[in-house]
Amino acid sequence: MSHILSLAAGTLPEYQPADVADAAGRAGFTHVGFTIEPDKWNATALRATKAAIARHNLKMLDVEVIWIPEGGKLDDSHKLIVDAGLELGAPNALVVSSEPDKGRTAEALHQLCEWAVPGNMRIALEFLMITAVQNMDDALDIIDHTDHPAAALLIDTIHFQRAGHVPDDLKKVAPHLLPYSQICDGNQDCQADFEHYLEDAIDLRSVPGEGQLPLQEVVNALPTNIPFSLEIRSKAYRDKYPNPIERAKVIRQNMLAYCRQMNIQIT
Repeated sequence: MSHILSLAAGTLPEYQPADVADAAGRAGFTHVGFTIEPDKWNATALRATKAAIARHNLKMLDVEVIWIPEGGKLDDSHKLIVDAGLELGAPNALVVSSEPDKGRTAEALHQLCEWAVPGNMRIALEFLMITAVQNMDDALDIIDHTDHPAAALLIDTIHFQRAGHVPDDLKKVAPHLLPYSQICDGNQDCQADFEHYLEDAIDLRSVPGEGQLPLQEVVNALPTNIPFSLEIRSKAYRDKYPNPIERAKVIRQNMLAYCRQMNIQIT
């Protein structure tokens, strides 16, 4: 099996999309993803980002993050992120939800899917312990009720572990629901409260092979050839490598070393 390796926006969270694209290209990535901040996204940002993508011959993997608010009502800022993904040619958009009612979350997810139809974009729902959708079973239930071919599931390896899932749980997921996966390593355990889950997600990730997560077992349980979004949200890497290009290079090199060790093929 062979996997696309994309630089996730979260690896360079303090940089704007054009800078992330430049770092991805200079570091040797073939694919890239962006965080779209509605208050910073405009025609100038679009032009700069498209230019950086073209300069390095990059391909898009995803845009993020569409956050369904409590109450489930979407507004122009949510559509702007979908539209940005369509303009950039992203095949996926990442969504999370603060709405505890599954029905309302499904309704919002369906609307996002409808907005994504013109670009055949998948709308991938991520579960994590700091949102209202905290496990894979609930996410799958919401996707089922969304009843739209664009609706998808995102597996993030650290959130998969924190939700208490094991690799065999992935057997219940139809492969077509998994357009890509976010990959990282991390600590074996995390204290079960919001503050520690948040720190775990945004500061304590590591490159595969540097932590204690059962990554090889999860990778083996995922669909063959699923694209990997390398999301290393790490305070240690940010502090040691403040330069975005240097950080992206080191993280990619360390990931490739892990893949060679584990006989994981990267295209």
